[in-house]
Amino acid sequence: MVLGNSHLFMNRTNKLAVIASHTQGSRFLYPGKCWAFADLFGDGSSSVESNCSGSKDGKYELLTAINDAIAEEIKDLMTKTDMRGQQTETLLAGSLAKALCYINKMSKEVKANQEMKSRILVIKAAEDSALQYMNFMNVIFAAQKQSILIDACVLDSDSGLLQQACDITGGIYLKVPHMPSLLQYLLWVFLPDQEQRSQLVLPPPIHVDYRAACFCHRNLIEIGYVCSVCLSIFCNFSPICSTCETAFKISLPPVMKAKKKKLKLAV
Repeated sequence: MVLGNSHLFMNRTNKLAVIASHTQGSRFLYPGKCWAFADLFGDGSSSVESNCSGSKDGKYELLTAINDAIAEEIKDLMTKTDMRGQQTETLLAGSLAKALCYINKMSKEVKANQEMKSRILVIKAAEDSALQYMNFMNVIFAAQKQSILIDACVLDSDSGLLQQACDITGGIYLKVPHMPSLLQYLLWVFLPDQEQRSQLVLPPPIHVDYRAACFCHRNLIEIGYVCSVCLSIFCNFSPICSTCETAFKISLPPVMKAKKKKLKLAV
């Protein structure tokens, strides 16, 4: 919330959207259903006042309302979620797709003489899901085509998929080395925009893990077999592609017939 409030304070035209990625779905935390469409652009002062419950500690009322709305949405999401087993994988690809759709919707409302520069920050504490590899890569290339930066702040184990996303879109990938300093890293590394980052001394780029996930077992592999029709990747050779069902003709070397040895008769 502090990062979101700081982003809104950086410029009066800055906008904010918060999406939660859970094990069973993704959901907008802000703006929620109770917020009017005009509030997103800052021109609905009357509706903003109706949404704001008032600040008791001298904080800006709009920021107070945003923080309260996000907290309520998180509580509602956790109470309605049925956790099964030890599943820690989240639907990150779906959340990123929602973010791109929201950015595309907002870009259509921008005036002709204005330019909207958008970026996505992923704060991740879950594990990677190889099952989402294709959807995730499609989202990355869609963001690259729209010139949208994807930044990643990883709290637990490294994420190969987010490393690729940041490298392709020109964003920053950071694995927080010290959790108590999370807020400092967020404000130092991810709050400045792309133009301001060139003037800062940021953490050096990391080595990107560009291994792909096979379609048969969803494992990350370095060397595999690729279907020439649908470009599916497999760790083991198969004469029939399981994705597009293309049958490959294997040209085997001709079988050489063994020459019969002539027996020499001794005279």
